[in-house]
Amino acid sequence: MLIKTTKPFFFEAGKRAVLLLHGFTGNSSDVRMLGRFLEKNGYTSLAPHYKGHGVPPEELVKTGPTDWWQDVEDGYEQLKTAGYDEIAVAGLSLGGVFSLKLGYTKPIKGIVTMCSPMTMKTTDVMFEGIIKYAREYKKYEGKTEQQIEEEVEAIRQTPMETLSELREFVYTVRENVDHIYAPLLVTQGRKDKVIDIESANFIYKQAESMEKKLNWYENSGHVITLGSEKEQLNKDILNFLEALEWNE
Repeated sequence: MLIKTTKPFFFEAGKRAVLLLHGFTGNSSDVRMLGRFLEKNGYTSLAPHYKGHGVPPEELVKTGPTDWWQDVEDGYEQLKTAGYDEIAVAGLSLGGVFSLKLGYTKPIKGIVTMCSPMTMKTTDVMFEGIIKYAREYKKYEGKTEQQIEEEVEAIRQTPMETLSELREFVYTVRENVDHIYAPLLVTQGRKDKVIDIESANFIYKQAESMEKKLNWYENSGHVITLGSEKEQLNKDILNFLEALEWNE
């Protein structure tokens, strides 16, 4: 069965650019509605896919944070090459962790984190997340229950060695949050069951940004960009971007 796979997007609308970053096991659909909203309000947005994401899970387990960070840097450089000199970044979950790292490694106009972890669960728990993703992806492909179970079991026998590297990556970023000076908007769903929601307080308190704000969304879970308060989130992000000191 042929299935329609989600693709990265590049919505060009104005001279102000925003790099949109999806989460672990996610893809650009996580941030597509936000991208369209920003486009309608005159902002260009680019959402890359990390290697192994938006494709069969067998490909995901062969990749790791070194690959994904390279994809983030490539997205940043793609915007630069396209003539966008001022770039803000907004990331969901792991995408927010990448956003923070961009904040202390690249010139960034402003940073938005959305439900972004500063601690990580054990690799066993993280691997169960991979298994869940694999099962959902194969259901989407239209495979039978027997096929799904056989293929998921095969993945179980192929441990994702890079999960320990992912934990290290997150903790390294955590140690460097106090090197962030760019304007910062931290957003967090109160009903998030995927990460420790205290991560939002940590990011907000540790960042050295003169302009920073922490927004809680009382009825939102982890994928806040697709939740019941997504319209409010979009407006809050736009207000944050509008308040930045863009040169154009």
